[in-house]
Amino acid sequence: MKQILQDMSKGVTTLTEAPAPMVGDGALLIATTITLVSAGTERMLIDFGKASYIEKARQQPEKVKMVLQKVKTDGLMTTIEAVQSKLGQPLPLGYCNVGVVVEVGKGVNGFKVGDRVASNGPHADIVKVPKNLCTSIPENVDDESAVFTVVASIGLQGLRLAQPTLGEFFVVTGVGLIGLLTVQLLRAHGCRVLAIDFDQAKLELAKRFGADTCNPGGGEDPLAAGMVFSRGQGVDGVMITASTKSSDPVTQAAQMCRKRGRIVLVGVTGLELNRADFYEKELSFQVSCSYGPGRYDPVYEEKGQDYPLGFVRWTEKRNFEAVLDLLVSGQLDVKPLITHRFAFEDAPQAYQLLTDEKSVLGLLLRYSSPVDGRRIKQVTLRPEATFPVGKAVVGFIGAGNYASRMLIPAFKAAGAQLHTIVTAGGVNGVIHGEKAGFTEASTDLEAMLSNSAINTVAVVTRHDTHARFVVQALKAGKHVFVEKPLCLTFGELDQIEKSYSALSTQQPARSLLMVGFNRRFAPQVQKMKALLQSVKEPKSFLMTMNAGAIPANHWAQDSAVGGGRIIGEACHFIDLMRFLAGSPIVSVQARRMGESPGVAVTEDKASITIGFENGSFGTIMYLANGAASYPKERIEVFAAGRVLQLDNFRSMKGYGWPGFKKMNLWKQDKGQNACVAEFVRSIELEEVSPIPYDEIIEVARVTLEIVESLRKQ
Repeated sequence: MKQILQDMSKGVTTLTEAPAPMVGDGALLIATTITLVSAGTERMLIDFGKASYIEKARQQPEKVKMVLQKVKTDGLMTTIEAVQSKLGQPLPLGYCNVGVVVEVGKGVNGFKVGDRVASNGPHADIVKVPKNLCTSIPENVDDESAVFTVVASIGLQGLRLAQPTLGEFFVVTGVGLIGLLTVQLLRAHGCRVLAIDFDQAKLELAKRFGADTCNPGGGEDPLAAGMVFSRGQGVDGVMITASTKSSDPVTQAAQMCRKRGRIVLVGVTGLELNRADFYEKELSFQVSCSYGPGRYDPVYEEKGQDYPLGFVRWTEKRNFEAVLDLLVSGQLDVKPLITHRFAFEDAPQAYQLLTDEKSVLGLLLRYSSPVDGRRIKQVTLRPEATFPVGKAVVGFIGAGNYASRMLIPAFKAAGAQLHTIVTAGGVNGVIHGEKAGFTEASTDLEAMLSNSAINTVAVVTRHDTHARFVVQALKAGKHVFVEKPLCLTFGELDQIEKSYSALSTQQPARSLLMVGFNRRFAPQVQKMKALLQSVKEPKSFLMTMNAGAIPANHWAQDSAVGGGRIIGEACHFIDLMRFLAGSPIVSVQARRMGESPGVAVTEDKASITIGFENGSFGTIMYLANGAASYPKERIEVFAAGRVLQLDNFRSMKGYGWPGFKKMNLWKQDKGQNACVAEFVRSIELEEVSPIPYDEIIEVARVTLEIVESLRKQ
């Protein structure tokens, strides 16, 4: 398939070839016939991408604060790398798609192959879209009209918040694409409409749709026009669909409204508000969120769970359907909004036009290539690649943030040969595959696992898939590196143990199984371990993880998907304590924070005390309710009248240690590179795994026991 991507670092718009996405449960696979370029949103993204780092910072001051905080806790170089990595990830453009269903995922009802559908799919010739973000197109609505469904829903959701009634006076400030659609939607509600814009051509279209007009650029006074328009009483409501850094549209809206008027911001403006403007009239001001209820809710969008009609009448999907009904009735006319048509293959020229001409409204991209040719599962990135015998040849499953920033570079630095990168969507695999030097990008996992050239598989996907992919890779006879956690349930752990045990009878040399417990490989932890070797008596550990809060609806908090943060993150410290103690775990006690009003999740605020066979013990404080300015990870060891203290894997101090006082690093090092390097070395020298298999299973089992205990409290 081909897809349009925007480089947010350099500002370049590209048409990228990638493997077609897999359909997945609860989704549809759609062959695109036409897409609409959202002139306002996509022009804004392109302009942001072309801006300098200083200009980007000025546009996002809240992100600058986050960056400065990260510098304080993680160091300058680590922060710079994180920012560059974030900006270096190309962004898919587009959200107005029309196409034909070519495959229906498991659990999807109401759609079949061959259906014409409108969705929020991006500019790509094959798209995978969750069922709640798709709707069937009526027979008498053509593709060019239907492609306006999603963008019109943005205006419609703003109207639902404003609650216009028959005969009211409404102002639309900014009549670009969404503004002109909003004018028509207000007219369909029986409202009188005043359109305000600096572009006379757009105002002429608004007039065609039944609006009065005002052009401040031509010397007209919007406030005076608003009073005349509303017969001297002030307007009932204002829809702001403009895009500007100025706060003038909001100030102007407040001044032209009647008492208790309504203002809804659909576009983007400055928000320096004058309290007096709102106080005296008791005005309401609200920001509209995209297409409607359900937007950005993973339960609705990703899992397909609908909201009950009796409680949420207009979800985003129902808004899509309402727009299509208006197209059927003729109350919404989008044909005059189409200003340009391009072949999809000419997309770079289309975006150049978008940048050069501010008058662009409806810019359509047409897709005419054969559908079968779009559904490729593999793309060759390095046709000339060869793979020496005896080297670790790696296939990656997953190309998310951690994989692209940490693990892929670590495997490359360790000398591993990067063969195939498999992702569900295809595009991320190409982006990071090209950057790192992979031979192929693919969405076909079975083909990768059956490839005899690949002897090693790295699993870096969401936690609920780890165990399944580990078992599949082991059965395929591959060495396996899985990012923590190993699994989420005792049943999954048993499956892994059975698969690993079966290897001894299936092949001469057993595959290595490695979990990405990188903390034990960090240089300061290695120094800690070396110092502790001379201490024969039991040791005491205190490990504090100032994890920071994440929303209750984040996938990591979902016990079925992420496993919760103890399984997903605290396992690092269980393994680290096991490593430093150098002795099997014999006892575990855990306690979580009690229930409290306003606290949705308590499992990520817990203490875990572990006892070891050699008499050592330690406590892990995993806390999501601390200050961001406090060090994120602190490790303290008390032994034989001496103390070691490590802060955030940057500074380590020794108290009472002969010949050792401190070990500070200029850059944070949590051991990711060393962890991977040891694994790769073990494969190539045919040695045992850097973390013994028994310890990996022990830590996984203990972690699951801890979580089981916490959830019973």
